Order: sequence, then structure tokens, then C-alpha cells
Amino acid sequence: MPVYEYHPDELARISVVRQATGLTLSEVEERRRAAQDREGRARAAPQEPRKPTELDIASCQRLEWTRIGHIMTEQRMAMYSPDEDRRIARREEQRAQRKAAEAAWSEQSDGGLSVEVLRHRVYRVTAGAATAPAGGEALVRHVFAASDGAAVYHARGMFGRPGSIHEGGEYRILSVEQVLPEAGEFF
Repeated sequence: MPVYEYHPDELARISVVRQATGLTLSEVEERRRAAQDREGRARAAPQEPRKPTELDIASCQRLEWTRIGHIMTEQRMAMYSPDEDRRIARREEQRAQRKAAEAAWSEQSDGGLSVEVLRHRVYRVTAGAATAPAGGEALVRHVFAASDGAAVYHARGMFGRPGSIHEGGEYRILSVEQVLPEAGEFF
């Protein structure tokens, strides 16, 4: 079992915390409303068959914006500071415990082999039917992978593997975009 430094939900929350740092309550509320709109659009769109999905990411981020707004109101923060948010330190401690537990389990199940901690990102892969005209219906899948090349490899498997919902269709990858953490953030 691989051990991941961050899981997709952790990446989504960390991304919001980084964006919220230094914002006022009204700016946080504005971002919360935008996240709520994004979640609504994701809910209305065709649902992806696997996790993480656009809806998973949007829901997690909306919840985090909402939580930050409550913390700011509760603690009467003029600007959001993660240093004053007790949950941030608790989450980091829980993440470290999760990694240690996963590493111990992996080491035990792999017969004492050294454990490799993987640093993955979430990519949005958009594919279109090879026979569809330009601008035709596109399929979007989110992939948890180490690189954009690995994301394309996994997506090709999703779009063409026997028994998949897209079996028999010829799909070509149209775009690959890193969505979590946002490009340039701490990776």
C-alpha cells in the first residue's frame, strides 16, 4: 500500500487555508459564495465514477471556506491567520499520525521493505471522443497522480479499459491541468 504525503481532501483544505490567509471576513464570505456556486455547478454536471471528483473537491473547499468564516466571526479576527486557527495544528498532527500508521502498516505488509512516501497532486483530465466534432461533448476525470504524465497514463486506462463505462469509444486527451494544490503552491 502506498503512503501518500497528502490525500486529495487534505490538499483541498490546505489550498483554501493558503488562499484565506490575510483575507477579511467579507473577502472570505465572497470566496465562500463562489465555492458554493462552484459546488452547485459540479452537482449539476455529469458525475464522475471515481474519486476524487469535481464535486468532492468543490464540497470540501466550500466547507473549509464556511469553517474559516465561522472561526473568524467566533474569534473576531480582522484578517484570517492560520496561526490563530487551532484546527490547522490539529489537522497537521492528524496527518502526521495517518502517515506514520500507513507507513507502519505498509512496512509490515510488505515484509519489512522500506516505505516510500509519495507526493501526489490532483489533475483534471479532459478527453473527447476521437470521432466527435471539435467542441463536442468532453469527459472530465480527476486523477490523483505524481505527475501530469502519470495522470494521462491513468486517464487513458479509465477511458479505454475493458468493462469501463467508456469501453469501445476512442477518446483522445484534450487537456491535463493540475488543480490541487494549485500550480505553484508548496510543490
